[in-house]
Amino acid sequence: MPTNFARTGVLLIALTGIFVAMGALVGGREGMVIAFVIALGTNAFAFWNSDSVVLKMFNAQELTPQDAPQLHDLVQTLAHRAELPMPRVYLLPSPQPNAFATGRNPSRSAVAVSSGLVDSLNLEELAGVIAHELAHIRNRDTLTMTVAATIAGAISMFANVLQFGYLFGGQRNNNGRFGWIGVLAAVLIAPFAAMLVQMAISRSREYEADRVGAAICGNPLWLASALERIHAAARSIVNQQAEMIPAAAHMFIVNPLNGRRLDNLFTTHPNIENRVAELVRLHSEWQQAGADAPRPIEIAAQTQRSPWERDGSSSPEPRGPWG
Repeated sequence: MPTNFARTGVLLIALTGIFVAMGALVGGREGMVIAFVIALGTNAFAFWNSDSVVLKMFNAQELTPQDAPQLHDLVQTLAHRAELPMPRVYLLPSPQPNAFATGRNPSRSAVAVSSGLVDSLNLEELAGVIAHELAHIRNRDTLTMTVAATIAGAISMFANVLQFGYLFGGQRNNNGRFGWIGVLAAVLIAPFAAMLVQMAISRSREYEADRVGAAICGNPLWLASALERIHAAARSIVNQQAEMIPAAAHMFIVNPLNGRRLDNLFTTHPNIENRVAELVRLHSEWQQAGADAPRPIEIAAQTQRSPWERDGSSSPEPRGPWG
């Protein structure tokens, strides 16, 4: 955990440094000071409002136990096993199967799943996905990822403002130390650097969340199966909200943006095949460990039931969140 906090600090400092450097390139010392103040304000705002801001960005709707009883039961079971407080549960109105977690700490955390996810996965696979998101909460990744998304988004917005301002003459006589060269560097280089740092935050944590999530649900193959199914669907189903907010793509369990096929440099997530291979290898290790390996949670008898139903329900139809 200390290593994670140290890495988080370095990455967030790097993002703030990029923002400050943009201010210096465009506005000299005054621009640097203004950018630093804005960066501090952005960090503070993201720290205190990360859970609500991201959920509003994706039009998430909170689900009560009455709305989705079995889904709540599943989250509660997994949260108890992860030794976490019960997070709030939200539904994302998107046909693309996907999920993310947010919140500045475990006591103010939330897990959001898309309608496409609960409609397309069985309960074992859904347990693997939720366990992965709970792992992000337990590892304190959610705050870092949300702050990174906020600052990276601010950097991209700043670059767009500079680009249009320079094109229309507003920045040509700026007092920056490097003149138009500084503006060009800020417009082209800084957003790219922010993207790389943001990717590093996500990619370095996904493998760890997969491993911890597998231990929470007790079977790495549940998550492996879910990742393959989500990845296949995400390539053909557009997530409209994610496409409009690409700076937050790294928060999802699988990249929600279509057409992002490169792995080593330009994607926010590790290659799915690599993640699945790691989970299969972990499953083999646990089989060899025998009694010392984590045990799966007891949901096997319910895998054909809808997450909207409560045990013993006599209703033949799944009960959706809208009644």
